Amino acid sequence: MRSDKRKVVLVGCGMVGMSYAYAMLNQNTVDELVLIDVNRLRAEGEAMDLNHGLAFSGSHMRIWAGDYNDCNSADIVVICAGVAQAPGESRRDLLKRNMEVFKSIIDPITESGFNGIFLVATNPVDIMTEITYKLSGFNPRRVIGSGTALDSARLKYLLGSYIQADPRSVHAYVIGEHGDSEFVPWSNALLATKPIDDIIAESKGKLKMEELSHIEEEVRTAAYKIIEAKRATYYGIGMSLTRITKAILGNENSVITVSANLRGEYGQNDVFVGVPCVVNSSGIQRILEISLTDEEKAKFAESCEELRQIYDELNEK
Repeated sequence: MRSDKRKVVLVGCGMVGMSYAYAMLNQNTVDELVLIDVNRLRAEGEAMDLNHGLAFSGSHMRIWAGDYNDCNSADIVVICAGVAQAPGESRRDLLKRNMEVFKSIIDPITESGFNGIFLVATNPVDIMTEITYKLSGFNPRRVIGSGTALDSARLKYLLGSYIQADPRSVHAYVIGEHGDSEFVPWSNALLATKPIDDIIAESKGKLKMEELSHIEEEVRTAAYKIIEAKRATYYGIGMSLTRITKAILGNENSVITVSANLRGEYGQNDVFVGVPCVVNSSGIQRILEISLTDEEKAKFAESCEELRQIYDELNEK
């Protein structure tokens, strides 16, 4: 990790990428931000637009449209690029098209001499993170997906609202696939150090256990509702990526639910999936294996198996 200047290269200047860039600017996260897009003119325009706001921010960022050679001295390369699913297109066909896109991205990045950390946001993020790992040949601890970081933030917001507590004081996670098989291990849900189950039991009927399943479903379907309302989600994931970036550049050792490669943790191997991880300047310093009930272990195993099937399907001839 370079210590003189914090430099990030962003690949993909769509709504997710630019929400991330905007959050980075407002939070003064980096010293240098390079924008790369298949449409060079768009990257140039986005860089201009961001630079014109520097006078109103507390940031001294250098922002410019660049190319893959700029990855050479970067601390982090963030990938938000990808193709959208066409009407009637299967998930397998979409994944194959995105794999081709990633080949055109990862190869020139590694050829530049990049030796930092990959941070992937393109969906389906667990699969695309594994593809990045396989194409780059990097140590898996230096290939991170945004995973269930945003899902966990949604959970903290909704649960905090329900129990009337600041979301920042709620400690609960969504784990598994960033998708339909994700779930909440409620046995680990806490307000400060007090289990949520105890808080509900002591509420004298004001709070109900069955409402937790409604909250979990709302978290799982949040993206669908946002997409139905405004066609895409981007602010939340942009801020999630910024949070992960700050944990890396600040060598924070922060616990974030990101997509990581399991090597025996939770009894699972060779799958990228969302789990609580300690994130610092080396990438994923370690996977924080939390205790799960037998039911939660079964749900997690099913989610991992779903991801393996998707990846195997992608690689079928």
